[in-house]
Amino acid sequence: MTQLIGVYGASGFGREVMPVLLAQLGDRKQARCVFVDDAGQDDAINGHECMTFEAFCAQPAERRAITIAIASGVVRETLEKKCIAEGILPFDVKATNALIMDEVELAAGSILCPFSTITSNVKIGRQFHANIYSYVAHDCVIGDFVTFAPGVKCNGNVHIDDHAYIGTGAILRQGTPEKPLTIGAGAIVGMGAVVTRDVPPGATVVGNPAKPLIKD
Repeated sequence: MTQLIGVYGASGFGREVMPVLLAQLGDRKQARCVFVDDAGQDDAINGHECMTFEAFCAQPAERRAITIAIASGVVRETLEKKCIAEGILPFDVKATNALIMDEVELAAGSILCPFSTITSNVKIGRQFHANIYSYVAHDCVIGDFVTFAPGVKCNGNVHIDDHAYIGTGAILRQGTPEKPLTIGAGAIVGMGAVVTRDVPPGATVVGNPAKPLIKD
């Protein structure tokens, strides 16, 4: 066995990513695909080996790669650094029916789930997650470690900074070339929110139209 590919994270999202990875590879004999889970409570999940990161590093292989299937961008960044320190390459996962159009720059470590779409003239940073039925429209710029939950609708001319999390079914209004809609670093857009104005860094917005979350 020359190639070992890990899905880092064996909870719900990781279990969704594994079949996408296997379908992408086609012939399962060309690589050994395993779950990597630091909790190390299970030897197998859904019929696939599960091991700690240390055990993954110790496995015999000419080439190791990992896709990080964890929703938190902050955690993904930490785990990416951990992998880089061990010389483990990021592995891009793309569903067979995910669509990438023209002039798209997509940095390493992305996961594009089934029915996701990236249209034209888009730039996306490291470790991007596009969950099922989410899309990124034309002329968007997205930073590193950004997460799209299922069904996110990101319309054209939107800028999203590092570590932002866009919740299930959220809609981001289209910006313009002169004034793109901006989602600040570390911001959280709540489930089903309709974002019509810029979101400051670190803010959480909810509702239609989206407004800052007021905690009791």
